Amino acid sequence: MVISNKKEPFLLLLGDLFIFAISLWLSLAIRNGEFPTGSSFMDNLVPFSILFLAWVTVFFIAGLYEKHTSILKEKIPLRLLNAQIINTLVAIIFFYFIPYFGVAPKTILFIDLILSFLFVYSWRSLSNHIFGLKSKESAIIIGSGDEVSILEKEINSNGRYGLKLVSNIDPSKYDSTKILDEIRQKVSSENVSVIIMDLKDEKVVPTLSQLYSLIFSGVNFVDINEVYESIFNREPLSLVKYNWFLENISQRPRVFYDFVKRFVDIIFSFVVGVVFLVFLPFVALAIKIEDGGSVFYRQERIGKNNKTIKILKFRSMSQKEKEKITKVGLILRKTRIDELPQFWNLLSGDVSLIGPRPESPTLAKEYEREIPYYNIRHIIKPGLSGWAQIYQEKPPKYGVDFSNTKDKLSYDLYYVKNRSLAMDFSVGLKTFKELISTKGK
Repeated sequence: MVISNKKEPFLLLLGDLFIFAISLWLSLAIRNGEFPTGSSFMDNLVPFSILFLAWVTVFFIAGLYEKHTSILKEKIPLRLLNAQIINTLVAIIFFYFIPYFGVAPKTILFIDLILSFLFVYSWRSLSNHIFGLKSKESAIIIGSGDEVSILEKEINSNGRYGLKLVSNIDPSKYDSTKILDEIRQKVSSENVSVIIMDLKDEKVVPTLSQLYSLIFSGVNFVDINEVYESIFNREPLSLVKYNWFLENISQRPRVFYDFVKRFVDIIFSFVVGVVFLVFLPFVALAIKIEDGGSVFYRQERIGKNNKTIKILKFRSMSQKEKEKITKVGLILRKTRIDELPQFWNLLSGDVSLIGPRPESPTLAKEYEREIPYYNIRHIIKPGLSGWAQIYQEKPPKYGVDFSNTKDKLSYDLYYVKNRSLAMDFSVGLKTFKELISTKGK
């Protein structure tokens, strides 16, 4: 059974590289008024190949190789336009400020940028039809709540999935016997071959011995948590229970991963430390001139295993008027310079580059009382950036925000379960994009 095309990101990448090469070939033909010879094309392809790699890196950071959910599909044109603007700047820097290649193909580069944008846009538009799975299996989903509704809407409104949900059975509305009868009726009348369900739901468990026989009728059973996770890159909080944590969450050391992660944290802290020393005298002088207060301040946060840590920052709030940001502080926040002192927290091991963002003790207590399993996010070291910061559309800002914090927790749990060097690298690249866009979450 195929829910989605897992090779799609790789195929999109190959398609983009092919388009870049074709665009270059056509640009040479248009510029010279004749088809380029093999040697002429190769002479240009060598320097352009390095540029192409830079371009696909920009595409990756822009999220153009992510799972094409319904929400992402709406954003593709704007993301592609923004990425191509960045690619234009990269191309100008590459050819005009790096003299190594000794070429500055003004006309060819201009034509190539236009053609590649038009072709990539067309390619992405066609990909909705190319990668949409034409053969769809009829399926039913057993579950209730907002997350089940979101999952049902996504699957039925997006042609990229190999399923068509013909019914949603809410187990809270039936007893075990009636659930079994309803499932059998739907399987028979709708020719259902896939059942998406929570196999550990207390209402469903008594029916499993009877549902077993459906395997011989060609019915496949899929865990609803896995489907939701594979599509949305987060965990469905209303569906996870204690058994999920026992099966998926562990503090067991991951020797290679932990070593590399700590090594990168230390190296990066030294780099940021150098930048910190460059800015320190200027920032300190500006803060002192404005209100004469202290240069630094410490924020209490919850670290690994619920240990209280203190995050060091340049002071951006007025010491005389509470809740007021100083003029210097506003600049420091917008430019992220106020966070440079955190290199010390990184070096000391209080935080990592990537992980769940550390919460204040006051808010953490509020959330632990109201949000089930909230404290599990503290099982690993917090991070300066994280999975939730990159992917959550509406992150909580200031004060108590239960709704958006629940969403953030769903992303944090996904990271805690699936964390890897590849995930950390991906978050790092996309954090860089957030930083230079000055719109961080």
